[in-house]
Amino acid sequence: MIKLYDKGVYLVSGVDIVENPGEIKQRTGREISASEASKNTIAYNILKDHNTSDNMEELQIKFDKLTSHDITFVGIIQTARASGLEKFPIPYVLTNCHNSLCAVGGTINEDDHMFGLTSAKKYGGVYVPPHQAVIHQYAREMLAAGGKMILGSDSHTRYGALGTMAMGEGGPELVKQLLKRTYDIKRPGVIGIYLDGEPAKGVGPQDVALAIIGATFGNGYVNNKIMEFVGPGVEKLSADFRIGIDVMTTETTCLSSIWKTDEVIKEFYDIHGRVNDYKELNPGDVTYYDGMVYVNLSEIKPMIAMPFHPSNVYTIEEVNKNLKDILHEVEEKAKVSLGGAVDYSLQDKIRDGKLYVDQGIIAGCAGGGFENICEAADIIRGKFTGVDEFSLSVYPASTPIYTELVRNGVVADLMETGAIVKTAFCGPCFGAGDTPANNAFSIRHTTRNFPNREGSKLQSGQIASVALMDARSIAATAANKGYLVQATDLDVEYTGQKYHFDKKIYENRVFDSKGVADPSVEIKFGPNIKDWPDMPALPENLMIQVVSEIHDPVTTTDELIPSGETSSYRSNPLGLAEFTLSRKDPEYVGRAKEIQKAQKAIEAGDCPKDGLPGVEVYIHKAKETFPDLDKTNLGIGSTIFAVKPGDGSAREQAASCQKVLGGWANIATEYATKRYRSNLINWGMLPFITKEDHEHLSFKNGDFIFIPEIRKAIEDKTAEIKAYVIKDELKEITLTLGDLTDDEREIILKGCLINYYRD
Repeated sequence: MIKLYDKGVYLVSGVDIVENPGEIKQRTGREISASEASKNTIAYNILKDHNTSDNMEELQIKFDKLTSHDITFVGIIQTARASGLEKFPIPYVLTNCHNSLCAVGGTINEDDHMFGLTSAKKYGGVYVPPHQAVIHQYAREMLAAGGKMILGSDSHTRYGALGTMAMGEGGPELVKQLLKRTYDIKRPGVIGIYLDGEPAKGVGPQDVALAIIGATFGNGYVNNKIMEFVGPGVEKLSADFRIGIDVMTTETTCLSSIWKTDEVIKEFYDIHGRVNDYKELNPGDVTYYDGMVYVNLSEIKPMIAMPFHPSNVYTIEEVNKNLKDILHEVEEKAKVSLGGAVDYSLQDKIRDGKLYVDQGIIAGCAGGGFENICEAADIIRGKFTGVDEFSLSVYPASTPIYTELVRNGVVADLMETGAIVKTAFCGPCFGAGDTPANNAFSIRHTTRNFPNREGSKLQSGQIASVALMDARSIAATAANKGYLVQATDLDVEYTGQKYHFDKKIYENRVFDSKGVADPSVEIKFGPNIKDWPDMPALPENLMIQVVSEIHDPVTTTDELIPSGETSSYRSNPLGLAEFTLSRKDPEYVGRAKEIQKAQKAIEAGDCPKDGLPGVEVYIHKAKETFPDLDKTNLGIGSTIFAVKPGDGSAREQAASCQKVLGGWANIATEYATKRYRSNLINWGMLPFITKEDHEHLSFKNGDFIFIPEIRKAIEDKTAEIKAYVIKDELKEITLTLGDLTDDEREIILKGCLINYYRD
């Protein structure tokens, strides 16, 4: 079904995979090195076109367009305003698809929307009102273009199937683009994703995506690399099918994605009235990839990602055959994710030897596409969902899609079955819509199934489970009144409805400045919209207390700063910070605030004795070895340790909330994603790496770590940084920071990106 090559390979004529370099001359009549052939990837050439430096190993990228949604754009624009923003220099689209319901926290969500509308007018942007489109569907319909690059403040910014290399990053990276700076990164490796064969009837894009995620996430095969989709299987897939696979590449922890394009994609652009934005993209005659994932589409079966990660994949067939054993496996894995916070069992979901699920959701950037919903309707048409616990909700990804589903009768067909069809909204994907009941089991064609993300609150004893599936098997399960079944078991005649895009829907409702700014417009600020607090520069010497210690194999951004109702406070840095690690380590905020008191005492010119009780004892202990240490050259703050933090969302608040609470660093054995590490740096936090085994660390929760001359170490580009765990005596440890650009070093020295630009 899926094969991972253990080394780099050549692709000849876009079809033949060649492992032995010696065969290249035999096939082509010429010698070509791996280095030369790597320049023939689609990815290399798009990066080259957008690189503003004269060095293709150290890239400085300028993107063509930017996009954000309503739990990210306020903070981004506030940061850019504080740094001197006068006008959006490139098209910037502000969509409103996360806090759309305006149902939490009084007026604050709609206040954010009005902030967005007035900012789009003032600075020359595009404003997409709530319920019009989810961020990524609008980008597909209106922004994507062949050979272009888009940067978005959402991790699922992926438009590779349309020939657009798109990346999801934390807000500060968008701020850099708004201030006409660059996205700086070493040239990433490129992994070929070779599609062969053709999907079986009833197999959908989510099935293919989950199979690829299951094969690549755990081993980091594509981590921070670009996935390039090639091979004869690509042409067997519709545009919607390709998009459905592509959006899920984020869950492999890759950096971005790109696909070869053809007449199918040209037709997509033509349908949307933008045929001139199409560009044919293909790898060169001889192309070298740093690795290759071979996918036989014909062998892909309906898949299910069981709680609590998209990589926890099984075939639906094997789940149904080995139900008790697999549910037990999931329960055992959950002990790590849930940390024993709740009693967790799935055995009560077995009814008459079958798995009964309580809820089905088809929604968002992954599930809400036209083709997914039409084929789901084909499966369930004429049947009904039943009157028991099971419910089915469908969210078309945009109003143009919704309109076409109304016109062709699909909405009526779905509603007749008992399904509810709702507006374009990302809520079910991050815990702000269709939250299941306690102990319920939900199957969803959405992007993620992390714990807490569906609305659970472990600290309140609430837990629900989400499994990811394709819309087709969700519809088959709905037709089976909630008992899990795969779509390939049903004999269905798919009607293959034609999509017609109605451009008037956006023209009549979306504000588009056409790039013209109006400085006279006053931005509307609701009472929840706050400026960032002042943040100090990196001190000469640093003392940090470990205030949270997490030994899970991976820590998600949802665990660092929960989603759901907390998203309403993302325009309020201090308010949101109160939720930091609240569902993973509820004591974190209190501990961080206590040590922050010592730093504030120093800033006020006072002694630390008025801050955290006893901190002066640790300072005194450090002074025994470093006698020049005093309050004029010492900074005090907090840090967390996590084995592998930062999987999941691009949300910058996973880092900024720690900084607001006095955080100076993270210590990890590795970082799950480039974007989380970048968020730390952009908020002036040190992304430390330790080589110590996480189960036998030299430090533990509550310990103080002293890092002398840290500022000098950053300035001098010191590779290994000596630090000391303060106990009865100073115990030396070694920390590293990995590669840092000169700008990243300066941002850390200044204390955060805002300070860097302000200065």
